[in-house]
Amino acid sequence: PQEQIDTHFTPSYNPWDQRVCLVPDADLFEAIKAGKADVVTDTIERFTETGIQLDSGAHVDADIIVTATGLNLVTIGEMDLDIDGEKIDFSELWTYKGLGYSEIPNLISIFGYINASWTLRADLIVDYGCRLLNHMRNTGTDTATPRLRKRDLDMPRRPFIDDFPAGYMQRMMPMLPKQGDRAPWLNTQSVSEDMKLIGKEPVDDGVMVFG
Repeated sequence: PQEQIDTHFTPSYNPWDQRVCLVPDADLFEAIKAGKADVVTDTIERFTETGIQLDSGAHVDADIIVTATGLNLVTIGEMDLDIDGEKIDFSELWTYKGLGYSEIPNLISIFGYINASWTLRADLIVDYGCRLLNHMRNTGTDTATPRLRKRDLDMPRRPFIDDFPAGYMQRMMPMLPKQGDRAPWLNTQSVSEDMKLIGKEPVDDGVMVFG
């Protein structure tokens, strides 16, 4: 019935604002049709002795509850980094093209796309890293450090990723570096924009400082 579709199969967010689930073999729908499974979309008020009490007033009986949405992301694989004995707080840094970090030399990390194939962006970043290393080798430099220009100092601090309300990402956002409002201090999450920003822009762009 349309009422069931509106209530339980129509999310409050747009497609790709959160992950899209695929059922290629239709086994979920077959189980629902056979009465072996139910889908309930709601928010949890509390756990009870016999299941889950929902904010709508409904109760879902359960023998086992699997907390499958409790993913917690970490920054840089939970590595502890310091420069000259001073611990680095990534939440205070700016992201450089979504792959580097302001004032942190010789460090690139790979963060893919949330709305496309992860490896599309990974490939761009790896290619950029190779171009950067080749430039350093050709110029005899040992360090490459993204550094804010004077005109960048007043940038507004934006989240590392815009418009992605998934809980696991929002919980991590305060600990991630920030975006600005101009290149190269952006994490665009756009293949076409990144092909220019990461793939075609010269590595010696006036922001990356070599030494």
